[in-house]
This record gives sequence, C-alpha cells and structure tokens, in this order.
Amino acid sequence: MDGVLADFEGGFLKKFRARYPDKPYIALEDRRGFWVSEQYGRLGPELSEKAISIWESKNFFIELDPLPGAVEAVKEMANLADTDVFICTSPIKKYHYCPYEKYAWVEKHFGPEFLEQIVLTRDKTVVSADLLIDDRPDITGAELNPTWEHVLFTACHNKHLQLKPPSRRLHSWSDDWKAILDSKRLPPGQAT
Repeated sequence: MDGVLADFEGGFLKKFRARYPDKPYIALEDRRGFWVSEQYGRLGPELSEKAISIWESKNFFIELDPLPGAVEAVKEMANLADTDVFICTSPIKKYHYCPYEKYAWVEKHFGPEFLEQIVLTRDKTVVSADLLIDDRPDITGAELNPTWEHVLFTACHNKHLQLKPPSRRLHSWSDDWKAILDSKRLPPGQAT
C-alpha cells in the first residue's frame, strides 16, 4: 500500500520538514534504499529516530495522498473478469495508529467494499497470489519461494536499481499494468 497506492515518501518528507524545519533532510530525488530511517541516520544519528517518529505519529497514514492514478487503476483492476485484487500491507512495529489508519485510508479512497480486500501482514511471502506489486526491492520472509511474481513499483528510493531479467517493473499507474496482469492469465481454453 505505502509507496504503491499511498505516497509514503512525499507524505513523510512534508511532515519531517514541518516538524523539524532546522534539520537536514533528503530530497526525494536523493532517496536511496527502502529504509528511510537508515538514510536519515547516515546524515546524523539523531535523525533516524526523528524520521521514525514521523510515521509513528497519529494521522501519518490516514493523511497520505494517493499516488497519481492508483485509485482509478486499482478500481478498474478490481472490476476485471477473473481478477481478485487485495491490498497487501505491512504494519509498522509500533502499531498504535498504523493498522487503524491503513484501514481508514483504504475506506476513504476505495470505499467500504475494499475493507474486505486488505491483507495486513509483516510477512508478504506467506500470501498466496499471482502477482505482488510492491516498491520494496527485496521481499523476504518465512516462505523462500512465494507463489507470486514480484513486480517492482518504481519509487524515488528504488528508481536507480537495475533489475535482472526476468524481474519486471511497473513505473507508475499510467504504465501498462493491464499487460502485466494479462501475462499471468492462462490462454483461452486452457484448464486451470
């Protein structure tokens, strides 16, 4: 959800600069690596904790803006024949606000019918699916060979990564996500 549907990076930077206007920050074009707190920690040891405090705060997740085209694409995807869409998202470890706000965010942007489509898990490898569109380049967990193909969603922190074939990337929601879905479908007449 974060970084694929919701603008985690933009929301974080806006709130970090508002809360800590005199502290150094990392512009989105300079972000590298999935973990924001690690890169901020390299700027200064206290900045890692300050970064973490942003997404642990009340209203962080609920106030994130959707990424351009995300809501429309997922709603269209959910209406395709023979397509089940789930929003798979990981809660942060300090979970006081995060799970509730993620559910509230989905309801706000997708409607109450999508609440049944949320999978909240710290380990996405145990989820059974054909595709997982995610901005994290390295998804690991209990299942060494997940059932899904990981499609890397381009974000400021991973745009510089070169993928090795057969890995695929979805650059944005204006990219041809339908072709990626269609590539996983069986040819007509072939039994499942």
